[in-house]
Amino acid sequence: MRDKIENLDLKHNGEMVSFAIRTMEEIDQYSSGIADNPHRHNYYTILFSYTATGKHIIDFKEYPIQPQHIFFVSPGQVHQVVTDPNPTGMVILFSPEFLQKNSINENFISNLKLFNDISETPPLLVNEDKKEKLNVFISGMLNAFHSENEMKYETIGAYLKLFLIECNNLCSLFPGANSQSLEVGRTLVQSFRNVVEEQYTKWHQVKKYADQLNVTPGYLNEVIKSSLKVSAKDFIQNRLILEAKRMCVFTNKSIKEIGYNLGFDDPSHFSKFFKNYTGYSFQEFKEVSTH
Repeated sequence: MRDKIENLDLKHNGEMVSFAIRTMEEIDQYSSGIADNPHRHNYYTILFSYTATGKHIIDFKEYPIQPQHIFFVSPGQVHQVVTDPNPTGMVILFSPEFLQKNSINENFISNLKLFNDISETPPLLVNEDKKEKLNVFISGMLNAFHSENEMKYETIGAYLKLFLIECNNLCSLFPGANSQSLEVGRTLVQSFRNVVEEQYTKWHQVKKYADQLNVTPGYLNEVIKSSLKVSAKDFIQNRLILEAKRMCVFTNKSIKEIGYNLGFDDPSHFSKFFKNYTGYSFQEFKEVSTH
């Protein structure tokens, strides 16, 4: 069975769109309360629980769904939503193309502290006052989405940007840092993440990334550990393991093929690497994750 959110998909009045907004009640009714399977999309997903409870598994890590919590899921992430009966809340879906068409710069999303596509993605807790303010933006998106206004998507884009800015203001990536060190650290972290995403299947050593970013390995590791709470080496290896898990579950490739795709020439080395990080052999992980 396809997942219950994707069954509704980025569609409106039977046509594909680059933005959609649904109530959790609508999704639950459409799926007859049946939980979805692990899946991945090529678009962004925001899940805002009003009273919903249950669990949300993102990239094989489980988080509780609780009232007044917001989840942010990036394109390519594997997730599964399991809610208790009669959930209430909102689900917002939008594609990268939607951002481009509505003059929302790609860097805007990457500079937010909300969409963490390869690290921990815990939900954001909002208080009652913030919930009311965010719901003003949600109402604006919802009304525009169901309108016939010829500039409906420009209106939605404006409200979406305000919604994301307000959520971002609730986060603190570098608590206690002065503004100059915050900006320097944020720039280096974002550059490092970008280069890892481009090169992780080829470069497995921290020095390669440090050379590319014109810093020393020690300084790069210090900044990454301070902001992301993991070493630069662990960040690179976590990205490799995450992709290995995704390929294990969503492809029929052998462990040898996956290892080769991820830059490991020796299958036995990759097999050992995979088990050391996951605690499972490749076949054991596949069986646990698909049952």
